[in-house]
Amino acid sequence: MPGLLRGVARTAVVAGTATAVSNRVSRRQAGRWAQQDMAAEPAPPPPPPPAAPTTTSMDDRIAQLQKLAQLKEQGVLTDEEFTAQKQRLLAG
Repeated sequence: MPGLLRGVARTAVVAGTATAVSNRVSRRQAGRWAQQDMAAEPAPPPPPPPAAPTTTSMDDRIAQLQKLAQLKEQGVLTDEEFTAQKQRLLAG
């Protein structure tokens, strides 16, 4: 009987060790495949550079404000939209 228990215990240790090694190898290989997948995927293109601020003359701004006022009078723009666009024009 002691020989049988020793054999069972030895088999359990060997099986446990084999399982642990197999799991470790699988995780390592999965990590390598993930790195290869990441390297194979093209990087997304960089975002376009911000637009250069345009300088508009005062006459252009006045004309744009008049167009905005007309759109507001026609009901195309709400008061909030008109105010937001007006502030954007005056800030730029």
